Amino acid sequence: MSLAQSPPTGASVRNARVVSALQRYGVLIALGLLILFGALRYENFLSPYNITTVLAYNSMFGLIALGMAFVIITGGIDLSVGSVAAFASVVAALLSPYGLWVALFGAVGAAALLGLINGAIIAYLKILPFITTLAMLLAARGLALMLSGNQSVSADYDHGFTTLGQGTIGGIPYIAILLFVAFAIGAVVLRYTRFGRRVLAIGGNEEASRLMGLPVERTLLSVYTLSGALAGLAGVILASQFGAGQPTEGLGWELTAIAAVVVGGTLLTGGMGSIGSTLVGVLLLGVIFNVLNFENGRGTISLTVYWQSVIRGAFLLLVVILQNRLTRARTEP
Repeated sequence: MSLAQSPPTGASVRNARVVSALQRYGVLIALGLLILFGALRYENFLSPYNITTVLAYNSMFGLIALGMAFVIITGGIDLSVGSVAAFASVVAALLSPYGLWVALFGAVGAAALLGLINGAIIAYLKILPFITTLAMLLAARGLALMLSGNQSVSADYDHGFTTLGQGTIGGIPYIAILLFVAFAIGAVVLRYTRFGRRVLAIGGNEEASRLMGLPVERTLLSVYTLSGALAGLAGVILASQFGAGQPTEGLGWELTAIAAVVVGGTLLTGGMGSIGSTLVGVLLLGVIFNVLNFENGRGTISLTVYWQSVIRGAFLLLVVILQNRLTRARTEP
């Protein structure tokens, strides 16, 4: 004879609400506190120059994180985004003499094709996303090195290509505006469209979605193509902002994107996520490293790029552990 489960107490309900609030708003609170700390500690932290610099530099990571968010919500992963971005930067630089639009659509289209290949293998050949995108990571890097001859490819400055990465309107970089517009569209798509509901359903239970008649394979194909296209757009920004295609860039960008998505509260197991919180996660990571740069300038610490990679990895691990604890606390009575 089984005992009836006792109803939740008032304390357990309150705890569940606190945990739910932390999962939803914790990253926004952390970002606010970090900005407050920086404003009080550093003289020029809230200067227009510093703000626009942080937004412009992190626009590449933000676009990759946007695509990664859709992938992770389906329960997948895309490890190829950094290499795809590097490949797209080379393609964009090679096409830059033909103007911004040819370089933009050419590079994004080439990157989307790589994403389409990822999606086709994952959706129709049933190969694990980890293995598929790891293979594409190597392939895209090889393509970038072959196209560039294993060296940076100078972008053309005479036909408007660098305007995208270096231009501003009212003091705000074009790429910062592009970042916020892309996230606004992404948030609407996930929350209000049929495609967004399919993405969430597949992440919740792929087999149940298939039994319900949802086009699982077509949706996965679209999601990975989108991830490739956004990585390609990040690559175009890279070439336009720094004036060169960089075949060796993008190392570790996939981890930065995953960290931003997870920090934003999206579950690595899929089925739950927020595009807006992903943007806050991107900004939080960007502000953290901006604070570290200010500390470097003050001589308090001295962190090389290598140490920043260590910090990024440790931060990702910490967030995953914290997310796991919060999820357990929310589900346990």
